[in-house]
Amino acid sequence: MAAEISESEILEAQKKELIEALKACGAVRYGNFTLASGKKSKYYIDIKKASTDPKTLKLIAEQAAFRIKDTEAGMVAGVELGGVPLATAVSLETGLPLLLVRKAVKAYGTKGRFVGELKPELKIILLEDVTTSGGSVKEAVEAVQAAGGSVLGVITVVDREAEAAENLKSLGVELIPLVRAGDLL
Repeated sequence: MAAEISESEILEAQKKELIEALKACGAVRYGNFTLASGKKSKYYIDIKKASTDPKTLKLIAEQAAFRIKDTEAGMVAGVELGGVPLATAVSLETGLPLLLVRKAVKAYGTKGRFVGELKPELKIILLEDVTTSGGSVKEAVEAVQAAGGSVLGVITVVDREAEAAENLKSLGVELIPLVRAGDLL
């Protein structure tokens, strides 16, 4: 039982540290915003601001790696654009191979949807910056699954606590937030 308490204390301390870092780098903004989901919001979480700050990006990578360490994950993946620097940093932190998922098949060159080699035998953890409905990451999960890949879970830096967890659960994929909007705000 001590190990469980210890891990929960670690996770709580990590969450507080990440909240402070996100606020310090200016990733949390207030005003009137339209989200990718089309919903209106009085706040905006700009993880791209956090992922371009080396200290905050390293913190995110360390915290994601901590959550991955005891799983069967054999690869990390990120959806363009927001998930790419996150997944790259987590790949460097864990030593796991990296897969990048385009939002659509490109119309030129190899016409591929993926950058990197999708190996069906490797279970994947997808990285996402912010989830609301989970629409873009759900499409990425479906693309990976359609190509024969297996997604263990999605680690999101901030979950806005809307429908993302339920939408991913419908695909058999767990949403793992580093921070929930309720904690951040």
